[in-house]
Amino acid sequence: MILVDEIKERIAGEIAMSDSPGSTMKKWRELFGISQVELAKHLKIAASTISDYESNRRLSPGVGVIRRFVETLFTMDASTGGNVLQGLKSIAPTGQEPEPFYRIHNFTTSLSGVDFNRIIEGKVLANPSYLDSVSIYGYTLLDSLRVILELSPQEYPKLFGQTTERAFIFEKVSTGRSPMVVIRVAPIKPKIVVIHGVSTVDKLAIKLAQVEKIPLLSTKLNMTEMLNRLSKI
Repeated sequence: MILVDEIKERIAGEIAMSDSPGSTMKKWRELFGISQVELAKHLKIAASTISDYESNRRLSPGVGVIRRFVETLFTMDASTGGNVLQGLKSIAPTGQEPEPFYRIHNFTTSLSGVDFNRIIEGKVLANPSYLDSVSIYGYTLLDSLRVILELSPQEYPKLFGQTTERAFIFEKVSTGRSPMVVIRVAPIKPKIVVIHGVSTVDKLAIKLAQVEKIPLLSTKLNMTEMLNRLSKI
């Protein structure tokens, strides 16, 4: 399995290489479910300092700050059972070439949000009124955990293929929080977000969808059946 140090290096590298390191720090803090106040207490700095970094009001953090930030995330996660780390470690075996973590499909015609939701047998969790006015021209199927760990900011636009008028369908999801945190800090947003196979979606995911005004759907329809239905459009 992926080593803990390798995961830490990937996170630190993503922050250091990001065009918006503060936003990337915010993404990882929220993915670990840690508040600014909690993080500041463990780092022994003011919460306003965390806020300044995440809002890019401070200069980009140096190597030392990034290292302390990442180590603290993992220390705090370990103190509550290490659930986030376990999820990250399950992504792919070390030394093996991983399968692509996203798949793009374009429709031959536009599809209304309402019809899309009907086809996937979805449940609307946020912004049902926006679903009525949305039309999409395709979807992108994403491996939730691997998108978080492996997708660089420079690669993110590739997820949209030929058009931004599409749905993002996230599979291998635990609570639904991670996909919406990624979308929250991303410069381009999908028109619809689908969480697949989750019984209870995290309240933060629903709140973020409401803030972003993106219809958030959940579905338990068999993945093969769902993709087969969408392939006919």
